[in-house]
Amino acid sequence: MFSLFALIAVALAAEKPASTPAPVVVELFTSEGCSSCPPADLLLAEIEKQYGQNVIVLSEHVDYWDHIGWRDPFSSAEFSARQKRYERTLSGESGVYTPQMVIDGRTGFVGNDGKRAQAEIRKAATRSKAQVTLEKHGDLVSIATGTLPANANVLFVVTEGNLESDVRRGENSGRKLRHTGVTRLLTTVGKGDRGKSFTAEFTPKLDASWKRSALKAIVLVEDRSSHEILGAAILPL
Repeated sequence: MFSLFALIAVALAAEKPASTPAPVVVELFTSEGCSSCPPADLLLAEIEKQYGQNVIVLSEHVDYWDHIGWRDPFSSAEFSARQKRYERTLSGESGVYTPQMVIDGRTGFVGNDGKRAQAEIRKAATRSKAQVTLEKHGDLVSIATGTLPANANVLFVVTEGNLESDVRRGENSGRKLRHTGVTRLLTTVGKGDRGKSFTAEFTPKLDASWKRSALKAIVLVEDRSSHEILGAAILPL
């Protein structure tokens, strides 16, 4: 896996401009109650390690496994609903399942498929995207974009890394699971206005239990209908 993703990183660097590459967004729908998910969680961590800020990783823990022996402490019905929306828009996907990886809101596949991840990340890295700037001034976060289409939503996301769980029941009973990019907050902060840019400033509400040093702030601009990611930015929070 390490040599594979070293090659991906080289290929990505070769295909993107050296100055301001537009990040590729990799979402993983996963669950601690799913025995097939830990390899996908490790794959997501390796993607993050190899690409740095050229790829934004989001680990979205669904809740439909929670009744089968183990309640995932990071799960949310919100992420299950987001995955369900993707079911209606991703080509070739039918039904919801874990682990599922989605690249830039355009392509979905089994989340532990490293070769497919390689191909889709390389393809996504060649697409042009909207300009998105994310800055932090103390506790204040500011967002600015280039011109957006009228059907765009602007989302603000907080993720936490370096998380562990000792699973005591269910399909992964007895395992220590590690996660990166765990989505703690995902909310819409604005909408596009045809031909106009978007700006916003706010102080995000952070749960005191989240480790501040492991948090990242992310902005996603997505198409409201297809859910394709039109632009993104990330910074440590």
